[in-house]
Amino acid sequence: MGKFTKWIAGGLGWVLLGPLGAITGFIIGSLIDVGNEELAKEKRKTTQTTAGDFLFSLLVLTAAVMKADKVVVKAELDHVKRFFVTNFGTSEAKEALLMLRDILKQEIPVDAVCHQIRENMDKSTILQLYSFLFSIAKADGKISPDELTVLQNIALLLGLSNDEFNSIKAIYIPSTHWAYEVLEISPTASDEEIKKAYRTMAFKYHPDRVEYLGEDFKKAANERFQKINLAFETIKKERNMA
Repeated sequence: MGKFTKWIAGGLGWVLLGPLGAITGFIIGSLIDVGNEELAKEKRKTTQTTAGDFLFSLLVLTAAVMKADKVVVKAELDHVKRFFVTNFGTSEAKEALLMLRDILKQEIPVDAVCHQIRENMDKSTILQLYSFLFSIAKADGKISPDELTVLQNIALLLGLSNDEFNSIKAIYIPSTHWAYEVLEISPTASDEEIKKAYRTMAFKYHPDRVEYLGEDFKKAANERFQKINLAFETIKKERNMA
């Protein structure tokens, strides 16, 4: 059994409540039905966000984005699988895909799900969750207008500011001033303001802020951190900053 299944079945806390809890019912039931008594014993409710809470929230929101254009095709599932293979490994990706297929069969009350996540997950973890969601949406090399609309709505429901949304978007849909958008600052900002913005963003997205979820998540979160460093270096080079 892969660790992904253990994360989900053995590490669910607040996700077992509310709208997310209703979605988990069938998934958890199917895991236990196949003889995973050990997982059944491990299953527990906590108020702290666990690896299972994070991953299940990510899968549910991924399903919501995939259903944006009303059609889910094999190619999309392959792209999602690629994301999980890259970040967590082959066996974990296989397990994630099986769960995602079950979630896709259900109606997803996006507003209520996002409200539950916002109420129970700290801001730094929400930002990492949303960054992963954008990464999955872009796994096929593009983000459709329908997907972008859903992503923007999810950002609003999760309590992200417009600057935070544009910062994450700029990484996956680059614009002329993408580096400034990543740092959540205007191209007219002074050098000192840019340095301050970089320090703020580096603190906000540092992988250590999700270290409590486990080493796998800290490693996966490093991609976003590297993009922030790249944005800062790009601006420094353009401006000949010291």
